[in-house]
Amino acid sequence: MAIPALEQPADWTEPGAHPVAPGVHRIPLPLPVPSLHAVNVYVIEDPEGLVVVDAGWAMPDARRSLEGALRLLGHRLDDVAQFLVTHAHWDHYSQALALRREFGTRVRIGRGERHSLEAFDIRKGLHPRQVELLRRCGASALADEVAAMGVRARERDVPHTLPDAWLDDGERIELARRGLDVFHTPGHTRGHVVLRDAAAGLLFSGDHVLPHITPSIGLETEPEPKPLRSYLASLRLVRDMPDTLLLPAHGPVAPSTHARIDELLRHHEERLDAAARQVRAGRSTAFEVAAAMPWTRRRRRLDELDVFSRMLAVLEIDAHLDVLTDQGVLEAAEHDGVRRYAPRP
Repeated sequence: MAIPALEQPADWTEPGAHPVAPGVHRIPLPLPVPSLHAVNVYVIEDPEGLVVVDAGWAMPDARRSLEGALRLLGHRLDDVAQFLVTHAHWDHYSQALALRREFGTRVRIGRGERHSLEAFDIRKGLHPRQVELLRRCGASALADEVAAMGVRARERDVPHTLPDAWLDDGERIELARRGLDVFHTPGHTRGHVVLRDAAAGLLFSGDHVLPHITPSIGLETEPEPKPLRSYLASLRLVRDMPDTLLLPAHGPVAPSTHARIDELLRHHEERLDAAARQVRAGRSTAFEVAAAMPWTRRRRRLDELDVFSRMLAVLEIDAHLDVLTDQGVLEAAEHDGVRRYAPRP
């Protein structure tokens, strides 16, 4: 089912306040990460103060863009009553904390993000747990590269503290003109949530469902043990709901949440099949499997990717191999700190 949206610009990153439904505007904010282009935040107009879903990265350009877009709507930054944040990645969460410090704005985020928020310590590096997992994947050289990555200027002094209150699965947020239902959708992060306005036919999907890219899985300070299993279950949870307009954090508004979820489920089924074939061909570690598979729409080799993208690729394959083990397709055994997979007899 395709759901009509209000007219959107051809370039989804075009600055401004773009109406997506009555009383709801999409505001793309710049990011210091070129591959993501921008992050969408959604302004919900409410008599008791603006409600903003996600907030952007705490940096001057993003603040100016948000301030300018709100001005187009006749509002100011201090008109924002609360931020509802889908997950704790900096491009969604950090500007909410910065504006809270300045204006006292209320900030809420999924309760499951507490693990990573409390564990984060930049003195330990940005990805200490991922370094451990890469070694288990047989990617010790890549683990050394990730461990050696310094903290870049864009990552220094980014606020990363606890919210004012948590969002809980099944909670209903009653605004003056609409109700928002909170659904826990772990996978991208363990505490990711989506917000659904059933009456208006809107899903604020964060990074759970994106129209053009497949979300990374389990990239956080304290990832859960089986992030892909959780992600696939979360996709099916949303697929079982009535179809809605898809309001993603990255990319244009899309007319059908169902259509995109079906594509994502097919994609992961294809990657599971491809990973199983590589193990049957004799490759036994997540790193070996990842190195044998194509990456991105350009079908690039693993060694053609940058360090961060290689890390994501190997950990994604590790998650797929874990699912195949749970399904009984593969068996796994750990020797000398490296997990190796083989076809189950």
